[in-house]
Amino acid sequence: MNLHEYQGKEILASFGVGVQRGIVAGTPEEAVEAAKRLTEETGTGWHVIKAQVHAGGRGKGGGVKLAKNLDEVKSIASDIIGMNLITPQTSAEGKKVHQVLVAEDVYYPGDSETSEFYISVLLNRASGRNMIMYSTEGGMDIEAVAEHTPHLIFTEEIDPSVGLMPFQARKIAFNLGLSGQAFKGMTKFVASLYKAYVESDSSLFEINPVLKTSDDKILAVDAKVVLDDNALYRRPAYAEMRDTREENPVEVEAKEVGLNYVDLDGNVGCMVNGAGLAMATMDLIKMAGGEPANFLDVGGTADAKRVEQAFRLILKDENVQAILINIFGGIVRCDRVAQGVVDAYTNMGDEIKVPIIVRLQGTNAVEAKEILDQSGLAVHSAVQFQEAADKVKEVLAS
Repeated sequence: MNLHEYQGKEILASFGVGVQRGIVAGTPEEAVEAAKRLTEETGTGWHVIKAQVHAGGRGKGGGVKLAKNLDEVKSIASDIIGMNLITPQTSAEGKKVHQVLVAEDVYYPGDSETSEFYISVLLNRASGRNMIMYSTEGGMDIEAVAEHTPHLIFTEEIDPSVGLMPFQARKIAFNLGLSGQAFKGMTKFVASLYKAYVESDSSLFEINPVLKTSDDKILAVDAKVVLDDNALYRRPAYAEMRDTREENPVEVEAKEVGLNYVDLDGNVGCMVNGAGLAMATMDLIKMAGGEPANFLDVGGTADAKRVEQAFRLILKDENVQAILINIFGGIVRCDRVAQGVVDAYTNMGDEIKVPIIVRLQGTNAVEAKEILDQSGLAVHSAVQFQEAADKVKEVLAS
């Protein structure tokens, strides 16, 4: 689950990580009040207005601007709130901005003593260990740094049996070229950041940039945080931070009815039980000359209701030219699934305008094929994987 910058900073601050302070606002008037409050609390006269969307590169799209007085705060907030922000990480249509973060300006005018760093915490899947990735080249696209100057990117893997050790935090501060009070501040920052990552059940904490101010404070100026969806049941406060306006509406709807759905760009809809079989089915579609339009795992109970819900989700995609249903009857009986497909198809009537290929294998697969073949519906039944692939190729070619 992705979080907004202000939400990520709230989590960081709760674990003692120094952050650039800010207040979220949904209207220009709220932005002005937020700026006034920040001035009272921090003494800052200038404010940074940041669009809050789930996408990086906001500054390049005009979503991050500096306001030098309250009139500019209101004007900039008016421009940003409601705009469709287009960044390198959004679609061509961009994302609508519903709120902004009014933040204190931590870059002092004419100050050349500040430094920007990049620090992230994530799982290294190759080693199965958490890893801190960091660089002296903060404020830049880390992908560009990795491509052109890979020697400026450092990593520190964490032994899960002992966690982050003090010497590792000091090593990071040393490699970033810090000394004195800034060195001490960075070791504390790294330790608190790693604790926040672990104890919030996150899959990514990316801070770009981490700022060393001229008075040697270490602050998170930005925060990209991704929480592990599978752990949200034990983090109800974090689960409430979900902003469904930022997510694919079909995926949100699928989640509400208990289906695992991921939207893709292809032309063949998939309805499968089991994640592994779903991945194999997507490979099958590509081998047949098509492109999967989605990942959809209906789980172990593919009854008529769930099949109908799955149909409706898939058919929301106008690019779908065919639907492949691939069910292995282990726990669930294939004849019950077949009857569920027939009932769902009948209930939806003319809503289904694309060919349906159904492959049922496992318990009562033969009986299931008979039900489909005798239904009188425009359903192509198959038993073998290759048979299903051939039928996909056939309907796409017609």
